[in-house]
Amino acid sequence: MEDGTSESLGNCCDTEDPYDARQWDTREDCEVRQILDRIADKWSLLVIALLERRTMRFTELRREVDGISQRMLARTLRHLERDGLVSRTVHATVPPRVDYALTAMGSTLHLTIQTLVSWTEEHQSRIAAARDAYDRRTVAEREQADREADDREAVARRVTESLRT
Repeated sequence: MEDGTSESLGNCCDTEDPYDARQWDTREDCEVRQILDRIADKWSLLVIALLERRTMRFTELRREVDGISQRMLARTLRHLERDGLVSRTVHATVPPRVDYALTAMGSTLHLTIQTLVSWTEEHQSRIAAARDAYDRRTVAEREQADREADDREAVARRVTESLRT
């Protein structure tokens, strides 16, 4: 085994550099990548943001998260609970009541999400302008490529006609 290589297959982080984009390896066994995939999906971000405000029941969450199916919400909550970000409390009542809340670790993640949302809000107009410029540029490039293809086709037709005569 090479120096600096972890014996753990699940550890895909570079052992020397504290921050290296390669640590988000695309291998299936990379735990960093798996965790990022889980917490960065749109449903998890929304659930974490909602639970930061207060403990909520499943039906409350379902009402608040626009567009999520019952199955996807259950799956998201299960994954967040498994990762230690959400706690699930079952109350022995009829019918049973289940409450979901952020754990202490989940609350620290919410701070990071708030930073990301703030960055997005701060840069949204610049991003919109960049998207607009990109879209205009790609349309112009496509139109130019179409004109060039038409020109080549016209030349080919003229050459073909001149060969026939």
